[in-house]
Amino acid sequence: MGRTRPEDGVAGGQLAFDELDTPLRDTTFVVVDLETTGGRPGEDAITEIGAVKVRGGRVLGEMATLVDPGRSIPPSIVQLTGITSAMLVDAPRIERVLPAFLEFARGCVLVAHNARFDTGFLRAAAVRMDLAWPRFQVLCTVQLARRVLTRAEAPSVKLSSLATLFTSSTRPTHRALDDARATVDVLHGLMERVGNQGVQSYAELVDYLPTITAAHRAKRTLAAGLPHAPGVYLFRGPSDEVLYVGTSKNLHRRVRTYFTGSETRGRMKEMIALATRVDHVECSHAVEAGVHELRLISAHTPPYNRRSKYPRKGWWIALTRESFPRLSVVRTPAPGAIGPFAQRTTAVESAALVAEHLRLRSCTRRIRASGVHHCEQESVGGCTAAGRPTTAAEYAPLADAFRRFADGVDVSVVEEAVARIDALSEDLLFETAARVRDRTAALLTALRTVQRLGALAAVGQLVAARRAEDGGWEFVVVRHGRLAAAGVSRRGVAPMPVVEALIAGAETVIPDDTPLRGTTPEEVALLARWLDSGGVRIVDVTDRWSEPAGGAGRWAPWVATVRDAGRRERERTMAWA
Repeated sequence: MGRTRPEDGVAGGQLAFDELDTPLRDTTFVVVDLETTGGRPGEDAITEIGAVKVRGGRVLGEMATLVDPGRSIPPSIVQLTGITSAMLVDAPRIERVLPAFLEFARGCVLVAHNARFDTGFLRAAAVRMDLAWPRFQVLCTVQLARRVLTRAEAPSVKLSSLATLFTSSTRPTHRALDDARATVDVLHGLMERVGNQGVQSYAELVDYLPTITAAHRAKRTLAAGLPHAPGVYLFRGPSDEVLYVGTSKNLHRRVRTYFTGSETRGRMKEMIALATRVDHVECSHAVEAGVHELRLISAHTPPYNRRSKYPRKGWWIALTRESFPRLSVVRTPAPGAIGPFAQRTTAVESAALVAEHLRLRSCTRRIRASGVHHCEQESVGGCTAAGRPTTAAEYAPLADAFRRFADGVDVSVVEEAVARIDALSEDLLFETAARVRDRTAALLTALRTVQRLGALAAVGQLVAARRAEDGGWEFVVVRHGRLAAAGVSRRGVAPMPVVEALIAGAETVIPDDTPLRGTTPEEVALLARWLDSGGVRIVDVTDRWSEPAGGAGRWAPWVATVRDAGRRERERTMAWA
């Protein structure tokens, strides 16, 4: 099968590469090169494999073998590589070679010059053999060279050009082992170029960008001591102010990425320049970390966070507290309100749609309980409840109709709006129909949100679990839409005692009478998404958890169709612009 040459007496095993800060000197690379019958991985075949295993600048082993492709070699390939069909008569087939190569490269970073080509052929061969392809970390020396070298010193990043630039001890010959050896020298040359700029780990090498300064990279020491665990991290500035809050399944790994080329956002570079230290809150799992992130962003309003700084910023449609209630758009939700809407304009348009169909008044004058509502009808605008005089008792059912609509008991508002859309379309009033359609969809979206999240917030206590990656369980205790406790039971640990301890120590939540019981929409939405995700099991629940059968959920397909139609219309408009 060719030859392999392991180096005797090499101490130390290969490290796992899920650690971001694996030092380059401890990283084991397998540099591979292939010769093939052509350039199409799915159709052409491998004729030769050459690979060199290196760590810390030392060659640990080599592998080289010709491969019988099961077909003749095209003349152009013979001329390029010198490999003829006669040379491959006694060569092993790829079915024997590939398993040996995968064992040779196990646990290493796979390196190739134009890695997409080489890994493409190897993966295609594995697929044909029904052989599992390992989750290699792959480094392409072509891509790395384009980031490290300037156009002036390397007009071309061909292997032959780079081998000349770095005075490789082996010249590329279009034979696999020679080219792999040359690529090793190129790799070491590129690593030397960036080593004096603070690039000391494999991940920093992969993410290297010349725009990242040495001072920027030097701040990676701020991540020292952070655990490899889920949690929330807080960048703090010169006055100990919180600059930015984020979350991760691995705090150490995530924070270290801010000091490499993987973080390209300009505002983040500015934030890192100001940062003096990084605090953290370790959490049981990602859900707990997500909730704490929302709460900390709300508490500190960090200047470099763009989202979630104002969790109660949405707009709500609510009935006013009057003898003749009308719909009002407010910041703070009242009992029975609909929302939240991201934009006030959308909330105002939705409120107008509901008021028109329910004939709730839109005039703003104050009317005593013993008084009468009476507005004259106008051809344009005017009060939506204009008509005959109405007493408070006669008006009350209209307000009750809104409450039934918000609760999902009566959906006649939507049915009438859809019927109106159809009528407008039949009359060829397409623009008006589109406006009513979009307003109805926006109203239904907000109504579905409050009904879905409100259903969870109405539950006094819900305990749920999901399998953890290590085979144990992740638990949450949710009380009125708020995370009251979170924890894990490791593999082999009885889960129910953990659940009982979490419940006993869970936060006491006192709900109010608003639709989300006082919990922020973002927190209850995060928990609802997790509960809806795959693999979650309900361990215990104290109340019925359900959305109204006649609620906005039944209109979800219609809303999805409207969104698609709106997107297509916007695309056509942009195309004509």
